[in-house]
Amino acid sequence: MSSWQTALANKIKKAIGVEVSFKETISPMIGYNSASILFGGSGYIISLYFLAFLTEVEGLSTSQASTVILIAQLWDAVTDPAMGIITDRTRSKYGKHRKYFLVGIVPIAVSYFLLWYSFGISSMRNPVYTMIYYMFAYMLFNTAFTIVAVPHTAMLPELAPEYFLRTQYKSVEYIMNSVGMISSFMIVSFSLGFADMELMTYHMRNKFMVLGLILCLWFALPLIYTLKSTSEPSSLNIPVEKLNIREIFVEYAQVIKNKAFRRYFLINLFYMMCRGFYSNSNIFFIRYIAKKPGAYNIILTIAGIAEASGFPLNYALTKKYGKQKCGILLAPLMISGILLNLFINDSLVAAENYLFGFLKIDLVYVVLIAATVLYYFGYSGVGFVATNLQPDVTDVDELITGRRREGVISAFNSFIKKSINGLMTGFTGFILKGFGFQTGKGTLHQTLKAQRGLKLTYIVLPTVFATLAFISIFRYRMTKGQHEMIMEAIAQKRKIGYADLSTEQKSQMEDIAGQKFEDMWIGSESQSSAIID
Repeated sequence: MSSWQTALANKIKKAIGVEVSFKETISPMIGYNSASILFGGSGYIISLYFLAFLTEVEGLSTSQASTVILIAQLWDAVTDPAMGIITDRTRSKYGKHRKYFLVGIVPIAVSYFLLWYSFGISSMRNPVYTMIYYMFAYMLFNTAFTIVAVPHTAMLPELAPEYFLRTQYKSVEYIMNSVGMISSFMIVSFSLGFADMELMTYHMRNKFMVLGLILCLWFALPLIYTLKSTSEPSSLNIPVEKLNIREIFVEYAQVIKNKAFRRYFLINLFYMMCRGFYSNSNIFFIRYIAKKPGAYNIILTIAGIAEASGFPLNYALTKKYGKQKCGILLAPLMISGILLNLFINDSLVAAENYLFGFLKIDLVYVVLIAATVLYYFGYSGVGFVATNLQPDVTDVDELITGRRREGVISAFNSFIKKSINGLMTGFTGFILKGFGFQTGKGTLHQTLKAQRGLKLTYIVLPTVFATLAFISIFRYRMTKGQHEMIMEAIAQKRKIGYADLSTEQKSQMEDIAGQKFEDMWIGSESQSSAIID
């Protein structure tokens, strides 16, 4: 490594609090999180363009397109939990999770291409055929995504057992997610017109076919790198418990009993509901309310910069004050950004505005940019909290059950991220359809009723759910010291058969887990804890 590379590596290490060598720390983090280019980018493009692609390009109504997405996401309710059970019971010399990256590479590439090209089916102008095709394509992609996403997330508690090391891994994950989002967005936006985006019509089908081909290859490659650069211990010697259908439901019922998980679940639920409504309405709001269809990609570029700029602050706050602080501080900005869009209306669009009486400005652009910066900068803090809490919930689950169930917890995490966004996409379409919203007409006109429906999905509902996410972050309880106490107690229990804890420590564990100490594995009198999977 040259002198300038060494200096850069040292600066990176210092910034994120790493004290040992680059090869021993940063390199494994990058290798593991390379797959996040897929996880961040693929879903981001779907959330930005897929609903509009189905309605404006492929000719479906908002309710028909929403039905496609809704059913495909309901399929996730089956695949995600099933994959969690499978990974926890996988026994291989390569570990419980890693081999699934290899299994998922080809299905990921093929299914993502199918999402953006119908092989002439939509040209038949039969919406039923078009719906069935895209429903199948989206279900296939969700299944392929689950095959790799659930095992990937489940690996982290094993790779990074320490509280702050997980934050470092999650910080690199955040960066890699951003790489995936920015790179894929650049590919799409420049193809569709960056500074002056084309109106999305059926004439753009071939463009989306080419985009689908490029993106499917781009998203498959990071999985190969993660497969080659990540390792985990063999799971061959870990005993496998017998499983039946009833026990599958018991597995997930045990997760719900975990108070820390329930609070983490609510943060993710409300955060994703806000994000789902906002993201899926964004292109329609900019086109039909702000009357700036050509500015869509510019606004999204500003959004990406605003979100990325929040990372250093979020990381510093997390390192100094714990994992909830950045969400508590930045969520109000997110809510303010949403509400600022209330000022965009027909009067503002039609007005000629001057600064200091002589400089003409477009106040619609000013408000759009200000609202975007506030929302995405604040959103980065809430998202940072939701991302960082998941591994700690796995440890609380072990405190309760005495088992490492990363796959089950990961399945819930993946299910939340994918299915909630899909459901919000579905609900967005149904609500807009109910208000008489029209797409694919080649015009920017919408009735006043349709505009009210769009403001409901873009402003009102996101504000409600962002506020609920903010409240949920306040209600989550577990500090760095408490997490260290939990990990030490688990280690002691496995070593000597019991955990020597004070009355205060037991009370803290009961508050975090939501169960009596003696009812949890950590408080049981069993001496065989060291052999429990």
